[in-house]
Amino acid sequence: MLHMNTDTFAFDFGPSFAKTPSAAEAEVIIVCEHAANWIPPSLDALGLDDAARDSHIAWDPGALGVARKLAELLKGPLVEGCISRLVYDLNRPPESPTAIPPASEIFDVPGNRDLSDAARAQRVEAVYEPFRAALAEEIATRESALRLMVTVHSFTPVYNGETRAVELGLLHGRDDRFAKAMLAHQPEGLAWDVRLNEPYSASDGVAHTLDVHGCDNGLLNVMLEIRNDLIATPAQQDAWATALAPWIRATLEDAAV
Repeated sequence: MLHMNTDTFAFDFGPSFAKTPSAAEAEVIIVCEHAANWIPPSLDALGLDDAARDSHIAWDPGALGVARKLAELLKGPLVEGCISRLVYDLNRPPESPTAIPPASEIFDVPGNRDLSDAARAQRVEAVYEPFRAALAEEIATRESALRLMVTVHSFTPVYNGETRAVELGLLHGRDDRFAKAMLAHQPEGLAWDVRLNEPYSASDGVAHTLDVHGCDNGLLNVMLEIRNDLIATPAQQDAWATALAPWIRATLEDAAV
């Protein structure tokens, strides 16, 4: 059963997270920060047209379907974001200049330009802090059983005119153990183009959730970056999760990790 955060905020920000619970003995927690492209009506779409709001700049298309199926297969809880990363990027700390981006790839984001300190603080309070607290609470209540955090993201196959051949990126922050172990434990016959720290790496500022909620709680952790044209349909999302789940489980069971 999906549990929505029902706190209300000024300017109709609404819920910033949702949680799908699991058994208390779960070893793996799944996180999908960029699951939604919803922009509160009071922000007037941040000045963007429908095409921009539906594109990869506003969310990670396909990631939530993979995350939900992974949580089901691995019997772990899921914490997902409910607001577009253009309103606030839940995988960034408040001090990051990309937490509320004034531009993304080829798009300007007019509603994020020249924000006052008060306007930025409001988004931190309404979006980031509830999500951060919910994820921290979910981890704390399962501290004795949890071993691994998996964050699920997707990326566009063409970025700034450059084609990306990589199909799955295994990303890490301060702790590289699980990402490298997954790379070494690729299932026999796997046809995907899998690479370490591509198309992004911690130097791009993408390891916030991994480091703060994973490393700081003693959890192994990895970010999965899946090319979004490969998970465009529910069937593709289920297929990817079905292939990833035993791979993750086998890597976690390896005594060397």
